[in-house]
Amino acid sequence: MAEIRCDALVVGAGIGGIYQTLKLRALGLRVVCIECAPEVGGTWYWNRYPGAMSDTESYLYRYSWDKDDLQTYPWDTHYLYQPEILKYLNHVVDRHDLRKHIRLNVTMEAATWQEQEQRWTIKCNTGDVFSARYLVNALGILSKPNYPNIPGLQSFRGDLIHTTSWPQIDLSNKRVGVIGNGSTGVQVMTALAPKVKNLISFQRSPQYSVPSGQGPVTREYRDWVNKNYDAIYENVWKSKTGFGVPELDRPTMSVGPEERRKIFEQLWNQGNGFRFMFSGFGDLTTNVQANQEACKFIHSKIDEIVRDPRKAQALKPTELYARRPLCDTGYYQIFNRDNVDIINLRETPIKEIVSTGVKLQDDTVIALDTLVLATGFDVIEGSYLRVTIQGQDGRTLQEHWKDGATAFAGVACAGFPNMFMISGPQGPFANFPCAIESEVNFITSCIERAEKASAYIVAKAECERQWVDLCTRLTEGSVFTTTKSWIFGQNIEGKRPHVKFYFAGLSAYVAETKQEVDAGFPSFDFVKANDLEKGVEANTGSRVMIQEKL
Repeated sequence: MAEIRCDALVVGAGIGGIYQTLKLRALGLRVVCIECAPEVGGTWYWNRYPGAMSDTESYLYRYSWDKDDLQTYPWDTHYLYQPEILKYLNHVVDRHDLRKHIRLNVTMEAATWQEQEQRWTIKCNTGDVFSARYLVNALGILSKPNYPNIPGLQSFRGDLIHTTSWPQIDLSNKRVGVIGNGSTGVQVMTALAPKVKNLISFQRSPQYSVPSGQGPVTREYRDWVNKNYDAIYENVWKSKTGFGVPELDRPTMSVGPEERRKIFEQLWNQGNGFRFMFSGFGDLTTNVQANQEACKFIHSKIDEIVRDPRKAQALKPTELYARRPLCDTGYYQIFNRDNVDIINLRETPIKEIVSTGVKLQDDTVIALDTLVLATGFDVIEGSYLRVTIQGQDGRTLQEHWKDGATAFAGVACAGFPNMFMISGPQGPFANFPCAIESEVNFITSCIERAEKASAYIVAKAECERQWVDLCTRLTEGSVFTTTKSWIFGQNIEGKRPHVKFYFAGLSAYVAETKQEVDAGFPSFDFVKANDLEKGVEANTGSRVMIQEKL
């Protein structure tokens, strides 16, 4: 098959890939975007499980530059469910005439940097071979599913479903078990509870969750958002989280117990996990005593909501409130239903999966028709390590990341010229659409500078190390380090924990990358190759190049 040449190949047509394709087209580049799914949408194409919903308010789970579109494109609830988000992304693709630049059902299998040509060669499952000057990977944070290492898992004779591959299936009158109770588990169980015959939650590490505040929005509310759109996003870009919630500095222990509970109660009633964690007090993520006050409050709400003391006790986390904050649409309430039960795996672990269901350590077998795995993802690098990406001197990304995934500013790796990642390791921990936008804007600036210099661009190794060191220092003193979560890769058995995000906040990340651009990209080398006839030594084949610091 003939080689397909383009200026830039974007891999992935989710939120990041769509925006990056649009931005590079605006630079006048010939861009091809490939997507392994049969539709655009990224994670919102794959994650079709019941109850799949964004935990960001509707007017913030979109592109910030799409102001006019917000006024005309319908949104009726405070949070968007998966079909609505997928429909929105398709709408953006069509509105900006991007579909002709996107090739569906195409999966990147290998990418190799060609030093003399200063191009990437990308091989795909279809047999297509692309040659591109720039390779931008938008493979997604939540793309590679994590399957639990439980003996006998494949011996189950019923329906075994991972939430990332939800089939068209009728579960009414079925006995359903769910392993996993993070954001996905909470959403899928809340949605399934009133529809199935029986629902069993297998919980090893219960998590804190607060109400989302989901519900219809009024016309007046939409008018307020449209009228104040610029001011809303001005505050978002100045914030740490990007969730559009107030971020107070008030110490938790600066107020008395009565006032503290009143504040927590107000936040609970307003809804949203990030609001609960950041809008009442400023030290829940750094002060153990303060965090414990939030834990005690949520424990009290569990006791208040769940009538069965056994179930309530099993739902109470013993860790600090120190993971990405969850929110729900009635999660704790489902455990008041007669058809919903919970197995506390801290007391009775799973021994194995058998053909008829789940066998516990005491040899009790929980009979099931369907077993749902809500066990999350191999976050960030899982999406990359299943592809062979080979940079300078034949060094692979797997080799570069042998001690943990790293990247300068979350977007670029030393030794991989003209290659960028959207939502790569050590990118901003914030509202994902805003974090993605900030990274795409930075990547676009890098490419624009390389174009003007007629050179390739590559991150400096020492600057990549310095960035990772900074990200590591930013976790010091954070209560988030006390829990084993996907934020540090500890949800994957056998993986060495390491920092995956930049925790200084969205506004700090935007400022850091703006400073990099304004200073002339000091963390990168721009390299021009000599004419090939002069640049290759006849005897050794070694490359000779002119390296310019721009």
